Amino acid sequence: MANPPSTTKADVLAAATRFLAALLVPLAFCRAPGRARFLACQWALSLRFPAEDLRGLTPETLRAFTHARAEAFWRDGQLIGLTSGHRDVAEQHRIFVEEVRRTGSVSAARRRVLPPEESSHVRGLALDVRPTEGARWLELHGGRYGLYRVYDNEWWHFEYRTAEPVRLPHPDAAAWTSDHGAAYRPCQVPGNGSWHHRPRPHPAEADANGRAPMYRGPAEDPRRRP
Repeated sequence: MANPPSTTKADVLAAATRFLAALLVPLAFCRAPGRARFLACQWALSLRFPAEDLRGLTPETLRAFTHARAEAFWRDGQLIGLTSGHRDVAEQHRIFVEEVRRTGSVSAARRRVLPPEESSHVRGLALDVRPTEGARWLELHGGRYGLYRVYDNEWWHFEYRTAEPVRLPHPDAAAWTSDHGAAYRPCQVPGNGSWHHRPRPHPAEADANGRAPMYRGPAEDPRRRP
């Protein structure tokens, strides 16, 4: 069976981006000999994802993200682009109000979008990334840079943290867990003998086996999320 056209196009663009980065290494070496591959990667990815805007991220978040995706690029050939990073108060308020209108209630909206005073996007600490494969790589390896996926229902959303956080079922779960604290308990990760705090999925988010969903693909629009 032939690959879907969108998949084929993405593969071609990814291959072209990797080829372009290799061509840019000598130019980057002239500018910064010790950082040539890092710069070439950032230049190539900025052309692959021309709409991304890295401005407004905290210095620590920006450093973590650019270095993490450089490792993903050169070590594993994985491209990671930024869909949404820093948002000012007005933009976050607009997104939140739109979600309230779409869902019909503040409580429903908060499961997808937080108001400005609670949003890590406004503080410059949050990153919505693409594609799903890039998010999967960041979930597996981003902890080395302080980047963690923080919500079960948002495969694209990562935040810079100085310590690994407990993953929550959705953005409004901080309030939810105060009333349902028993749903968050230490559990043992098989095979490593150590204990970690891992959240049980909220009943509304779990599948038939009680597992939280992982990657749902690009059907959801990350730009509308917290």
